[in-house]
Amino acid sequence: MSEARLPDPSQIDGLRLGVDRIDNEILGLLAARRELAIEIAAEKRRVERPLFDDQRQRALMTERLAAAESHQLDPGLVSRIWEHILDDSLRVQYQTLQLEWGGPRHRIKAAVQGVEGSYSRMAAREFLGSESEDATFVSCARFEDATAAVVAGRVDIAVLPIENTTSGAIAEVYDLMLNCGLFIIGEVKLLVRHCLLGVPGATVSGLRKVYGHPQAVAQCTEFLLGLPDVEVVYFEDTALSGRHISEMGDVTVGAIASEEAARLFALEVLEAGVGNREKNYTRFVVVARDPITVDVAVPAKTSLVMSVGNEPGALMEVLAEFRDHDIGLVKLESRPTADNPWEEMFYLDFDGNVDDRGVAEALDGVRMRARFMRVLGTYPSRDLRPRKLSRTQEPRKAAVMTPAPSVSPQEVSAGHRLASRAHKEDDSVVEVRGVRIGGEQLVMIAGPCAVESWEQVMACAEAVKRAGGSLLRGGCFKPRTSPYSFQGLGYEGLEMLAEAGRVHGLPIITEVPAPEHVERIARFADVLQIGTRNMQNFALLAEVGRTARPVMLKRGMSASIDELLHAAEYILSGGNQQVILCERGIRTFETSSRNTLDITAVPVLRGRTHLPVVVDPSHAAGSRELVAPLTRAAVAVGAHGIMVEIHPEPEKALSDGPQSLRLDEFAELMTSLGHPSPTASP
Repeated sequence: MSEARLPDPSQIDGLRLGVDRIDNEILGLLAARRELAIEIAAEKRRVERPLFDDQRQRALMTERLAAAESHQLDPGLVSRIWEHILDDSLRVQYQTLQLEWGGPRHRIKAAVQGVEGSYSRMAAREFLGSESEDATFVSCARFEDATAAVVAGRVDIAVLPIENTTSGAIAEVYDLMLNCGLFIIGEVKLLVRHCLLGVPGATVSGLRKVYGHPQAVAQCTEFLLGLPDVEVVYFEDTALSGRHISEMGDVTVGAIASEEAARLFALEVLEAGVGNREKNYTRFVVVARDPITVDVAVPAKTSLVMSVGNEPGALMEVLAEFRDHDIGLVKLESRPTADNPWEEMFYLDFDGNVDDRGVAEALDGVRMRARFMRVLGTYPSRDLRPRKLSRTQEPRKAAVMTPAPSVSPQEVSAGHRLASRAHKEDDSVVEVRGVRIGGEQLVMIAGPCAVESWEQVMACAEAVKRAGGSLLRGGCFKPRTSPYSFQGLGYEGLEMLAEAGRVHGLPIITEVPAPEHVERIARFADVLQIGTRNMQNFALLAEVGRTARPVMLKRGMSASIDELLHAAEYILSGGNQQVILCERGIRTFETSSRNTLDITAVPVLRGRTHLPVVVDPSHAAGSRELVAPLTRAAVAVGAHGIMVEIHPEPEKALSDGPQSLRLDEFAELMTSLGHPSPTASP
């Protein structure tokens, strides 16, 4: 029997050197290919060509597979290799263009929920790439703390998990995106691999307690159900749960966290990959104070939030705008609003850039049909989807906006485009808990100038309800000319007003004095009122523009109609499309009344804007004897609603008693307007 021939080591080493030489040549060729890709990106930008050419990519793959067969190579292997090569080529082109429009150049400060080793920190590092080595990370206990740090300017960005392929949407973050006023500037999709960690010496069978963040626990339920003797304890952060058990040093306690956390805190991985799904991804969004501009050649995604009316087909009409402009929706998520659980806010992600003409036209159509719409940001798409439209291409079916005959091009470009009839020819209707302001039915709003006591506001609410009124008004914060005048009961009065409205089934409207009060007042009030002194408080207008509450905007006592429409534009451009204009009289040389009711403003506004118009004769008159005739005049010229002040005992009123109607006078006014005589409350 002959001995087996042993290989010559020197011959193997020689062959390996040949392989190394070829590998180095491949790497050099890949680097050269990258350089060409960068040059191609610059040329595409110059001639305004889309970054992704889907037809060329398919043809290129076909050619490479045919060439693979001629070299007797496995087509599957070549296909996988070339997918990675093409993906890298596209990515480097994208990065080149991103640097041209202004990528991060200074030392970034990023807020994340969790400590070192958390998935949010890992996502932040992936987003920043090579710049993460110079970045400063600020650990926050809650998502809200991370966004607050951005708002306050303490950090540049925050990285927040917004959805997971196992547990779904992260509701808290969606709600934060609505309320924090920040913009999405990027996204990261991170492969999350949960592990069961323990201190050295711990075993799975010996565990009696496992710590984990609620989201992590929700993504590992199947594994945890297999540990019937183990108590699951929710913890504020995944990585922090690892640090906590490391400090405890207890072999009976474990944590659901990442392998990175195990390395950082000297823990052992007792069981790897304990998630319900093998491929468990979490999508993170990166938010900043200001939006970014994304070059049209870079594949981009846009996110927005909106609400629609309760009419049948309202959502379908809005979504049809995207269909008609060939815009693909990536995601549609609904969330109940915090202050009204029966109203839904819809969050949409779609492929497209707000600088594309087709996208801009689609968003104009959405604004016309939505109650509220705010773009949360346009940002580079990490999915690198092909773009179907370039800057010069026409959408498949462009929406046609025909200005009303009475609107001139000068008025359209005067700075109040969204408020103009050119933007929306049909009248807008603002719905407030079933009350439609702007329709054919006259809406009566009444209540005390100032909420003074529980008995007073309840008596007014009962009178409004009995006489057929639709909304209850009342001042809780009273900006007064004199600092010695009654300034209102503040939030105590607001709670009284809200309870009176609830008892008598009336939506309430009250004035918001400053931006910092908007969020809290919006929890109680159905309509936010901007008083005459605040008509040009632009910070306040911007803040109510970010809310989903309807807003009544009063005309300034010395403001022109153009200035009123400009003020409305601040609110509309912020996303809130539920604006009601209020004519309350202007200051003139005439002294026989408190102000002069500009009755011509009603038909002028109705001709120039689609927004509802309400008249406040009480503040125009300053005298209760003039309220009824001015009301009838306002109705005659087409006002959509009337707002008057009433009081059980005007002589004892702490604010504007002379112009407040007595309760019986209000009932008589309502009867004269065609409402049936008041009857006793049931």
